[in-house]
Amino acid sequence: MNKKAPETTHFGYETVALKDKARRVRGVFDSVASRYDIMNDLMSGGMHRLWKKFTIGQAAVRRGQQVLDLAGGTGDLAEVFARQVGERGQVILADINLSMLQQGRSRLVDAGIAGNLSITQVNAEKLPFADDTFDLITIAFGLRNVTDKDAAIASMYRVLKPAGKLMVLEFSKPLEALKPAYDLYSFKVLPLLGKFVANDEASYRYLAESIRMHPDQETLKSMMEEQGFERCRYHNLTGGVVALHVGYKI
Repeated sequence: MNKKAPETTHFGYETVALKDKARRVRGVFDSVASRYDIMNDLMSGGMHRLWKKFTIGQAAVRRGQQVLDLAGGTGDLAEVFARQVGERGQVILADINLSMLQQGRSRLVDAGIAGNLSITQVNAEKLPFADDTFDLITIAFGLRNVTDKDAAIASMYRVLKPAGKLMVLEFSKPLEALKPAYDLYSFKVLPLLGKFVANDEASYRYLAESIRMHPDQETLKSMMEEQGFERCRYHNLTGGVVALHVGYKI
């Protein structure tokens, strides 16, 4: 007997209709897009730059490769990858949110990136690319906002080339000793930063809640394996506040 598909999901700690989550998430990022980069620096104390630098190092992108930066927002990873793949390579900056992509386009134009980089609006659950297209897919701080994470991981697997690599950089479950301070910061300090810097306390409260609802390190690793990824591993960063998951399509 087939199990009935769920009709609701979580939006932070709130239960919402499955069909409404993407719209609600889009509203969050429409609201914060213009202040997204400065808020990342403020709320992480600049650590997000180190987390992304580690990801870039682990990606080991080579000239001529095809790279998809999914949920790539303002394009900080895509900018680096576009320089690394060279003229023979191609990078696609993709996001479901048009406001974020517009910020990314402006940033990349200012950085002089052109020719080997394209920008497209996509849903991670139904990627509009041919099978076996990309050597590398990255998704940084975006998977937790996806409604059907299993569908998204399966879609990423499909469009990767054999021997292609998926890298998921995401907030995760910190060490027990860090939890009291982490919770205090997440639920008290972070919404205040959102209120006074981005004029949007609610969106940053959602951010804290969405992090807590995201699968922990071992659960996400298992989810990747269930969709066919092999040699899966993860690196805990800053005591597990963030984790980088890596898996291969063999």
